[in-house]
Order: sequence, then C-alpha cells, then structure tokens
Amino acid sequence: MWLARPLPSVEAMEQTRKSSLQWPLILGLGALGLIHPLARMTGVVEALGMRAVAPILILAIALAWILIVGLGNVGRPVLTLVLAGVAYAVYLMVISALLTPILTGELRGPLAMPFVLVPLVLSNAFYGLVAGLLAWGVQGLRRVQAGQAGEAR
Repeated sequence: MWLARPLPSVEAMEQTRKSSLQWPLILGLGALGLIHPLARMTGVVEALGMRAVAPILILAIALAWILIVGLGNVGRPVLTLVLAGVAYAVYLMVISALLTPILTGELRGPLAMPFVLVPLVLSNAFYGLVAGLLAWGVQGLRRVQAGQAGEAR
C-alpha cells in the first residue's frame, strides 16, 4: 500500500534551497571574474594607461562577489564563492586557450604552461574562500541588524 507523504512546509523548502548550491549563481560569478583578464588580453588596461586598472578591477570583482552573496539570500556563501573561484580558473584556461592564439598568434597562458594549472585553481579557490568568508560576515551582520530591528518594534 502506498502512503502519502505530507507536503513540505514553506520553511522546509526555504531551508533546502538555502542549503543547496546555486550552480547558475556560481557559474555566473565565475564568469564575472573574466572582466579582468579580458580587459588585459584585449588591451583595454594598456589603453587606459593606468597601472592601477588591474588591481581596481580585481577589487571590484571581489566586492561584487561579496555583496552579491552577502546581501543575497545565498546559502553556503563560503562554498559558493570557493566554487566560483574554481569556475573562474577553468573559464580562464578556456578563454586563454581560445583567444591568445587569435590575439597573439601563439598559445599563451595556463595551458601553455601546464605546471601552473594546479596553482591557478588553488589560488582562485583561496580568493573565493576569502571573499566567501567576508560574504558570510556580511550575512551575519545583516542577521544581527535584522534581530535588533525586530527588538526595536
């Protein structure tokens, strides 16, 4: 005999959503990171003539990751951004392999130097870890502020 299971509550569904990884978000955040290498590969950084453009882009991408995940209702922010960092590293390998032969006439970048592949993935995972910890902190601050606002009512 088949027994019907009760439907999950809205709270249970929300908890499941928060605990599962949001792959479109992870892949999108990884793609957002490509702004920096694409600006460098296409000469935009050199055209602007500012040495500070690259660090500014890196910080802007990190800030965007932190704010998107920290202010969004994203469960598992640290793991989300670690995986976004790994996705970025993989995207970077693919984009570099596709664009550098077209732009320079020869393969350059990570795939031309296979010994950098593991450090590339690990360093970007670490970048995601730091951003994830900061996003987690932002989420914690929001919960504290929401609790204080609830107490003030």
